Amino acid sequence: MYKVIGSVKSRTLRVLWALEELGLDYEHVAAAPRSADVVALNPTGKVPVLVAENTPITDSTAILAFLADRHGALTFPAGSLDRARQDSLTQFLLDEFDAALWMAARHSFVLPEELRESAIKKSLKWEFERSQTTLVSRMADGPYLMGETMTVPDIILTHCGIWAQVARFAIVEPQLADYFARMRARPALRRAMEAGQSGAA
Repeated sequence: MYKVIGSVKSRTLRVLWALEELGLDYEHVAAAPRSADVVALNPTGKVPVLVAENTPITDSTAILAFLADRHGALTFPAGSLDRARQDSLTQFLLDEFDAALWMAARHSFVLPEELRESAIKKSLKWEFERSQTTLVSRMADGPYLMGETMTVPDIILTHCGIWAQVARFAIVEPQLADYFARMRARPALRRAMEAGQSGAA
């Protein structure tokens, strides 16, 4: 059994969702960032943390890649061209979507109040909308980003879509809005959100 540490209102949701999609057993500890439970396993205090065989793994993307590779799902085989395309999409999403949302969060409530610059959000929203146009041009035909197979980038992007809604970052591409509606209806995501709210799976 895996142990997942972190609040569902964070990137921890990505890990819970992956575990639900993979049909794996896990324990969830709904600890806040920088809490004692988190710092004991990750000195930075960041979540999520996945404990596998008494070994803590940090960073949501690293955790998703580990689970996908280990269980042979949500990914294409290492060394394949499809895997190269998958990893390219992952990096694009982290650079263009996740980074913009995280920067906005930092200047909303993470940084000390005297260091926050509210004006930066305008440029972040502009970049976020431009990135959507680029992403749509890269989306394959099919229900998922890469076509008929759901992969790690789908989890990252959908979580960014949820985050964007909370942060009031507009989704301006209809194709992307349809994608988010489809992905948010997945039973595994709903279970992950419910498990996160209860703190256990």
